[in-house]
Amino acid sequence: MTVAAIELEYAYRDCEQITRREAANFYYGIRLLPRAKRQAMCAAYAFARRVDDIGDDGELDRAAQLAALAQERLSLTALTDGSVAAGDPVITALAHATERYRMPVDALELLVEGVELDVLGAEYQSFDELVRYCRCVAGSVGRLCLAIFTDGDASEEAYRLADDLGVAMQLTNILRDIVEDRERGRTYIPAEDRERFGCPDLAHAGEREVEALVRFEAERAAQWFDHGMGLVELLDVRSASCVQAMTGIYRRILDRILEDPGQVMRGRISLSPLEKTWVAARSLVAAGGERLR
Repeated sequence: MTVAAIELEYAYRDCEQITRREAANFYYGIRLLPRAKRQAMCAAYAFARRVDDIGDDGELDRAAQLAALAQERLSLTALTDGSVAAGDPVITALAHATERYRMPVDALELLVEGVELDVLGAEYQSFDELVRYCRCVAGSVGRLCLAIFTDGDASEEAYRLADDLGVAMQLTNILRDIVEDRERGRTYIPAEDRERFGCPDLAHAGEREVEALVRFEAERAAQWFDHGMGLVELLDVRSASCVQAMTGIYRRILDRILEDPGQVMRGRISLSPLEKTWVAARSLVAAGGERLR
């Protein structure tokens, strides 16, 4: 891929602006990385954000959303055949990052597939079906990040752990955003679990039943975090601190859900900028400490 240095710099700058504006949790973590890797992470996020925005665009009908997603899928061919068109800074930056860090293009394609499921209004009967969705929209991001952390030289074990962390964070998102998703006509918690806890329709379920269901799902997410965090031991200090910062923010949100499961029905749970900064700083110290043992 041959792109003028100034064009590439502007492309990465656009991706960084998108990331800082749209993904506070993500950006707090990647600030701990060297500049080149931070730029690559922003390129991956900017593409993921663009795809996700198509799925959430209430002004487009389903056919228009699917057509737009098909176009994004087509744009990914530029990452392998070198046909990057001028005027698209996100694809320009993403193509450069993919080449530099050997990011798996199939993970980017999975992102599109996951959002297509949202557009089609997919619902999930079992937890295994939900995990498949989480691997598409978040596990794929974990694999992209891992390629950047390791310069494309990660082990299969590391990719599995990165995938697990993506699932853990997506499960946390699902619990945090129950009300917001319901307003979009989406229900992610598996039908078999809702039936088991006596609340097939969350909007009209009893408070105690919903709390029991949310606690059950949150404990599942915690197990995915506990397993996936084994990835930290396989990374360099700065990459490990980045992972700990990003996952730390989501884990604190999950801990708050576990403390009071019913609050997810009252509004979105979030951390303050000060809390996020504290988590990032603590993660850097923790990752360094692990290497000194």
